[in-house]
Amino acid sequence: MNQSGIYVPFDRRFPPESMPPKPETTFRGQVDTLAAPLVMPVSWRPPDIPSAMERNHREIVMRQKTLQFFTLILLSAILTVAAQAATKQEMATVINLAGKQRMLTQKMSKEALLIAKGIDVQANRENLRNTADLFDRTLKGLIQGDAQLGLPATTDPAILAQLDKVNGLWQQFKPNIEAVLKGDTGKPVLESIAKQNLPLLKNMNAAVQMYAKASGSSLDPAVATTINLAGKQRMLTQKMTKELLLVANGIAPEANREALAGTRALFDRTLKGLLDGDAKLGLPGTRDPAIRKQLTVVQQLWSEYQPVLAAVDTSKTGLETAARLNLPLLKEMNKAVKMYEAAVK
Repeated sequence: MNQSGIYVPFDRRFPPESMPPKPETTFRGQVDTLAAPLVMPVSWRPPDIPSAMERNHREIVMRQKTLQFFTLILLSAILTVAAQAATKQEMATVINLAGKQRMLTQKMSKEALLIAKGIDVQANRENLRNTADLFDRTLKGLIQGDAQLGLPATTDPAILAQLDKVNGLWQQFKPNIEAVLKGDTGKPVLESIAKQNLPLLKNMNAAVQMYAKASGSSLDPAVATTINLAGKQRMLTQKMTKELLLVANGIAPEANREALAGTRALFDRTLKGLLDGDAKLGLPGTRDPAIRKQLTVVQQLWSEYQPVLAAVDTSKTGLETAARLNLPLLKEMNKAVKMYEAAVK
């Protein structure tokens, strides 16, 4: 009977598809339960009703998966922070050594011109050879990586293209250096050096700017600018001396006098900016007492060297003073750059 009190036959209480098949009948037309036992088809099964235990198991599995997911996110964040810390130091080294390449272009030119003027020929010949070798090795290290120099291989396609351009210019400039090392200091060689050193410098500087810009994700922009411009000061010490020597060797004297005045003014302004800040140059100033002390050493040397450059003194005494002071100025400025690099955390 149903809930209304009406009798319903047993075989109508369930829908046909959910009913087990009827047993077969005998030839007498009667149900023969012995001859045809009740057989449940393989395709038929009662509806799926998950037990409380199954539900609990599913909840536990979901919780475990959620926990694993958030654990992976946390681990990824930790590894990313660790990688960025390493990248900061690497980028500081890259900007430093790429910046140093600018200086080496000017140092080579200066050394060739000192040899041409007969000033400390043997020492400057050895210096020139070492400078050229270092430039060559560092350029390869920037491209391919150099563990001893602390340089990772460059992977940025645009920077690699710029370094390839620098390499092409270096292959044009290098024969001039080799000629001077072999004793050729004739005017054609010196004029080639005067003509080719600036494109090499400018394109190397373009690469440094690209590195500084690319470091934005890992290095504070003010820090990158400081390391870049402090490194550029090294180059300016050599560029000023080179320009003085070009005037002394009679190579485009008026143009080089003008260039020397501009280089000297830029070095002076940047040094003051490194100490106390210069918004237009993007320099925040230096608070670290040790670095400020080192910059003061640079300032003292600069106060001694600047009058020679301001007067464009190409006398024997003037050139000897320039030869004596430019390297200490370079070395002390380089110490400051290394201190800036080491301060990156």
